[in-house]
Amino acid sequence: MKLEENNARTFRWRVWLLLVLLAASIAAYFFIHPFNSDAAQKADNKPDKKGKGVSSVTAEPVTLADVPVYLNGLGTVTALRTVTVKSRVDGELLDVHYKEGAMVQAGYLLADIDPRNFQIQLMQAEGQLLRDEALLNNARLDADRYKTLLAQDSIAAQQVATQESLVKQYQGTVATDKAVVANAKLQLSYTKITAPISGRLGLRLVDQGNIIKASDTTGLAVITQIQPITVVFTLPEDAIPAVMQHSTQGKTLAIEAFDRSGKNKLATGQLLAVDNQIDPSTGTVKLKSQFANTDGALFVNQFVNVRLLMDTLHSVTIIPSASVQNGEEGSFVYVLKDDDTVTVRLIKLGVVQGENVTVLEGLKAQELVVIDGTDKLREGAKVKRVTENAAPSSEPPSKHKGGGDGKRKGEWNGQRKES
Repeated sequence: MKLEENNARTFRWRVWLLLVLLAASIAAYFFIHPFNSDAAQKADNKPDKKGKGVSSVTAEPVTLADVPVYLNGLGTVTALRTVTVKSRVDGELLDVHYKEGAMVQAGYLLADIDPRNFQIQLMQAEGQLLRDEALLNNARLDADRYKTLLAQDSIAAQQVATQESLVKQYQGTVATDKAVVANAKLQLSYTKITAPISGRLGLRLVDQGNIIKASDTTGLAVITQIQPITVVFTLPEDAIPAVMQHSTQGKTLAIEAFDRSGKNKLATGQLLAVDNQIDPSTGTVKLKSQFANTDGALFVNQFVNVRLLMDTLHSVTIIPSASVQNGEEGSFVYVLKDDDTVTVRLIKLGVVQGENVTVLEGLKAQELVVIDGTDKLREGAKVKRVTENAAPSSEPPSKHKGGGDGKRKGEWNGQRKES
């Protein structure tokens, strides 16, 4: 019995061992097969001896040009003046004469308030003035008669003095009445609400028929002066000495305002003022620039990118930014030589201007720098230069998806995009 159990146990172990070996063989096959296939595929795709080691590249010549030097900042459009139009008197709003969002000039009639109450007050003041003027004239006549009688020694001097004092009292009353009349006319003029400044009107805040009061905080409308208009922006504190140097020399610094994306120029103006202190929390200084804004491209509270023109570099070396490579020793480019080989050239970069960058050292004008196809290049590598109208690829054009036109990214009709 024990022998049979031992034989059965041995048989089961052999079956399990066989299954494990079979699973291991299958796993090894599927693990090794892809690498062998890749190796075979790479072997099939190896170029022949004629094309071995030759890469297709696109190169452009080094050029000389004038490059402006800018300081970049972030700014907000602000109005020179913003006025909330309010009523100075209480009354019913009879008419609204303006159109929302319209441009108005100073003195333009915006609205009418019911003037009848103020007209009545003016009539009362004018009537009181006429009455007191009549009393004054009568007192003057009596004073003249009393003086004549005093000369004839017919009355006492005390009576003449009393009459002259009464004349002065009436003169004061008449002066007060004239002030009341003037105030009544002023209050009546306030029933016609006019624009205090020239600018753009906002949306109407009160509708016709409402009772408005001088104590209301809302107002009738808001007028914002947008021509000219200002932009308040910030610059790092390290840039302020250069700005102040130009300001002390009396130079006018040009300002360009761009939209949020930084691609579309909205307006051109000039630097107006520099703040008198640095913000310690950000290390920046506020500056104010002014723009004519004749086309209304700038709106109040609009976010803009600001470029401050500091200087212009003349006849400097320029290359496309796409040609610049970075290594352990610094920035470098691949220069295409006459024998269709490339060499590594260390360069010293300057300011960046859109898709181009200035080179301070390392390159000369008309030298060819590789801008596309640099992935597999090395010192002395043999290359094939392709024109900008041809795709820098080892595959035929027909194999590209969608029948590609062969243009590099950043090109249109064979021309590189400019900033």
